[in-house]
Amino acid sequence: MKQEIAEYKLQFKVQLSATRRGARLARLLATEQLRSWGVPFEAPAQVIAELAANAATHGLVPGRDFRLAVLSDADTLRIEVTDARGDRLPVPQVSGLRESGRGLVLVDALADRWGTCRGPVPCKTVWAEFDLLMWER
Repeated sequence: MKQEIAEYKLQFKVQLSATRRGARLARLLATEQLRSWGVPFEAPAQVIAELAANAATHGLVPGRDFRLAVLSDADTLRIEVTDARGDRLPVPQVSGLRESGRGLVLVDALADRWGTCRGPVPCKTVWAEFDLLMWER
């Protein structure tokens, strides 16, 4: 896993309101950025939509935004969504009758790897990575 953001040649970062509209805008803006980079965007767009929706729903602190970062080098596409609820780490919901809570199962299925990082206080970042070598550029 790459920890140094400076290693990524392509970077797109945006801060958005923690609302459904902000989550939708995150997906739309990131999809256009990925398209302009010539990177496959279908699976990453779904992951961005899920992580942004989670930030707007579960990471919501009134008056606080969330941040989306899409980073890429020749080998890896990394998506990071940072919200203001570092005290609430995501937990995938595999089964049950609940209508929500299974989005991280989708993230796990689409991304090559994903995880969370705490900080800076009071925030957390949920990230997902895609190996680009497997995709045709």
